[in-house]
Amino acid sequence: MKRKLLAVFCIMMMVISMTACQKKDDKYVIGICQLVTHDALDAATKGFKDTLIAEFGDKVVFKEQNAANDAAMCGTIATTFVSENVDLIMANATPALQAAAAATGDIPILGTSVTEYGVALSLKDFNGTVGTNVSGTSDLAPLKDQAAMVKAWFPEAKNVGLLYCSGEANSQYQIDVMETELKALGYTCTRYSFTDTNDVAQVTQNAAANSDVIYVPTDNTVASNAALIDGICQPAKVPIIAGEEGICKIAGVATLSISYYDLGVATGQMAIKILKGEAKIEEMPIEYATATAKYNADMCAALGITPVTGYEAIK
Repeated sequence: MKRKLLAVFCIMMMVISMTACQKKDDKYVIGICQLVTHDALDAATKGFKDTLIAEFGDKVVFKEQNAANDAAMCGTIATTFVSENVDLIMANATPALQAAAAATGDIPILGTSVTEYGVALSLKDFNGTVGTNVSGTSDLAPLKDQAAMVKAWFPEAKNVGLLYCSGEANSQYQIDVMETELKALGYTCTRYSFTDTNDVAQVTQNAAANSDVIYVPTDNTVASNAALIDGICQPAKVPIIAGEEGICKIAGVATLSISYYDLGVATGQMAIKILKGEAKIEEMPIEYATATAKYNADMCAALGITPVTGYEAIK
């Protein structure tokens, strides 16, 4: 009798196991951790989801979470995805990527809207491929070209304020590079950093009072507070050169920016290859988008600035 009960139990467990596997095989479960809500990150997530839906239809399921600009919450979200054994994690922005990488070394992780993976993951001698369960896409526009853009728009300016969040590793990286490039072009650069949203207004007021022009990188805290920054800098007649289009559309004069929707699409295409077994994530190099020079026509009119030739108006 015991043998019969044991046999029945084993059969039941096999059925449960097969059912679980079948459910897993029928659906691709994707965890999405987005750091914060703003136009750039929203567009990247949309491009990612649209691409996977176009490929898999209703066979893809998204577990989508927003951390409300809280790095600790990114960790909680990533840990939950790991406990749920999702098939893949898409980490939108650097803190989300860092949290996901800390949470698992097994589940494939694709980052997007991440500026520099070597900096984000503290990699020595980073050569473009992480080599672990992490890969993805970068939103880095050529920084040397961004510095040249400042010169093209404001050749007579002397003092450039560098406005950014010191808590974002990739912002720090961009500022380090931009400061070197701008100094080489003859500008005096001053850093104006804030630690979180609470400091943005005070730091921006200081920057506006002491700068001929302000540069802001692809920075999530800046993006989330772009309207506040514009409310300080535009009345002070201090123009802003922005590292990405979403910030420029609200507060900037010009940008050398990528399409975040297209960045999300590229990330989705990487995910498809991984999920279908067509590529190994540890062998996939980080992919980069092509940057486009754009300007904010309304801001130029408000500040009395003539647009530089060759720039496309932001729609």
